Amino acid sequence: MTTAPLLQALRGAAPERQPVWFMRQAGRSLPEYRAARRGTAMLDACLTPSLAAELTLQPVRRHSVDAAIFFSDIVVPLRLAGVGVEIRPGVGPVMDRPYDSAWAIAELVSHRLDDDALAPIREAVRLTVDGLAAFPGAALIGFAGAPFTLAAYLVEGRPSRDHLAARRLMKSDPAAWNALLSWTAELSGAFLRAQVEAGAAATQLFDSWVGSLCLADYAEHVAPHSARALAKVADLGAPAIHFGTGTGHLLAAMRDVLDAAGVACGAVGVDWRTPLDEARRMVGGGVALQGNIDPALLGAPWAVLEAHVRDVVARGRSGSGGYVVNLGHGVPPETDPDVLTRVVELVHSL
Repeated sequence: MTTAPLLQALRGAAPERQPVWFMRQAGRSLPEYRAARRGTAMLDACLTPSLAAELTLQPVRRHSVDAAIFFSDIVVPLRLAGVGVEIRPGVGPVMDRPYDSAWAIAELVSHRLDDDALAPIREAVRLTVDGLAAFPGAALIGFAGAPFTLAAYLVEGRPSRDHLAARRLMKSDPAAWNALLSWTAELSGAFLRAQVEAGAAATQLFDSWVGSLCLADYAEHVAPHSARALAKVADLGAPAIHFGTGTGHLLAAMRDVLDAAGVACGAVGVDWRTPLDEARRMVGGGVALQGNIDPALLGAPWAVLEAHVRDVVARGRSGSGGYVVNLGHGVPPETDPDVLTRVVELVHSL
């Protein structure tokens, strides 16, 4: 059986078809998603295997992208471990309380994610893999939030612009911080492992908020925990993608996380702020790159978007190492789905 173009690119090859997929491709930009989700809370949708599988498959069916990203949310492992968390519309993940002190963290890390609790995740992945059989060449990517981003939500208790409380705890109580990130790394790793064991062909670790850190703090207080999470699936041989936003100053360190985790092969995801040829110079040729179409331009006139996509792909292909086309962050909810389909057709034609 021919290896999926996505997997070829993640392993450093140049497949005949340039692989492309979009972060948040399964979501509010699709009318079929809104219809399927109607009346179902986000976390309930994530933990209903048949619905999670259907939502994962929808963008593959509509856009002919080269990968499905498992439909879930970064706080699902927290819910499965018994932590009080909900996703409030218009707000995001909200905890039952902030875990911003040593005693609160000590109580938090007493929660354990039992393997049995991951049964809905495994079933959803199996259903998705079965559904992907109708789309030759499309691969399933497993999904998890990185230890820092999970910790940032836990310490703040809700979304934050600057993550001041998390950064303060990191410096003022390193022991509590280390306990917290050791625990979130275990959760993220177990969540990824369940998906790969059930059939996901690759993984992506999302570190949405890590760009708020300086390089020194990232290297000392975060990178070892991200490596620990990814190391939980290293023996399974699935390629890993490491992505964060605002991380132009961290790209080489994020590459080092992949090396430290011992993953067989991998990619560094790049947001829209850093041109891909510059990113290639930062990370070298030993890993693939993924990115980095500016999501804002999905609403621009087609001539503007087309020129931008062509430039991004040309930069992504510069130098050595594999390349996967994606956005520099997620699909905005107001995006016209036909525009995404047209972008896929353009990328496949290049």
